[in-house]
Amino acid sequence: MKKKIAIIMGGYSSEYKISLKSGNVVYTYLNKDKFDLFRIHIFRDRWLYVDDNDNEFPVNKADFSIQANGTKINFDCVFNAIHGTPGEDGLLQAYFELLNIPQTSCGFYQAALTFNKRDLLSVLKPYGIKSAPSYFLNKGDAVNEDSIIEKVQLPCFVKANKSGSSFGITKVYKKEGLLKAIEVAYTEDDEIIIEGFLQGTEVSVGVLKYKGETMVLPITEIVSENDFFDYKAKYEGECQEITPARLTEQQEQKVTHWAKTIYDVLKMKGFSRSEFIFIGDEPYLLEVNTTPGLTTESILPQQAAVAGIELQMLFENAINEALR
Repeated sequence: MKKKIAIIMGGYSSEYKISLKSGNVVYTYLNKDKFDLFRIHIFRDRWLYVDDNDNEFPVNKADFSIQANGTKINFDCVFNAIHGTPGEDGLLQAYFELLNIPQTSCGFYQAALTFNKRDLLSVLKPYGIKSAPSYFLNKGDAVNEDSIIEKVQLPCFVKANKSGSSFGITKVYKKEGLLKAIEVAYTEDDEIIIEGFLQGTEVSVGVLKYKGETMVLPITEIVSENDFFDYKAKYEGECQEITPARLTEQQEQKVTHWAKTIYDVLKMKGFSRSEFIFIGDEPYLLEVNTTPGLTTESILPQQAAVAGIELQMLFENAINEALR
């Protein structure tokens, strides 16, 4: 009997459109001879199963089931394609754990930790993982521009602490631009991280559990046409993504080691994509994504292709690992 798989997509954040695209790619490429697939759209005001004719059926949140054409359907596994809250910050991971439904992303603790940039960097620092100098603000805190600049220097990045896809991020060159950048970041989150600018080669490293083992995928070098790897660079083609990255052997060994270390130390499962910038031969961690983009143009699928893993197998393996 085929397993019933719910592919969840959408979410509550600014990333919902990207998530819908990822979820539909998963739906397209998964083998329908092996799985019964159900697209579940999750938004703040409604959770819906959407069939191939765009008919909508509500989801029962009590047990995450649906009633479609007179039949109650419970799911064997959930494929998580939600970027941002509630799919990448631990909320849905905890919900599915309570319901004892396997799901393809990491656990609720790992999701909550990695989604919080400030907490993640603090937890990883004792393991020797380097990061940029940083300054933290919460909404309502007094803003001392001189103290911030003294700590992180200029230029710097002002970021929403819990956000993705470069929403709420500004590169600041002068003191006069700092307050406006903080306002922009607060539109995405009530916590902010301000980081010093690191000038160097930016890379993205995909890691996953593949056939039971931790696997580091070929590394991607990010060459943005813009001032940094912003939304347009990520999703509108205004960058080069070079896989495998043009790194020295020493650089490749170091960043592979640290990406795998992060995955294993945090007891991750599912997909992850860690972003680093090289200062000389040393990789500095920027962030970790636990539900990275899964479209045909996204970085992690590109890396899997270079490793010889087609999308169908990449997605099928995620389900197999969740059910393992």
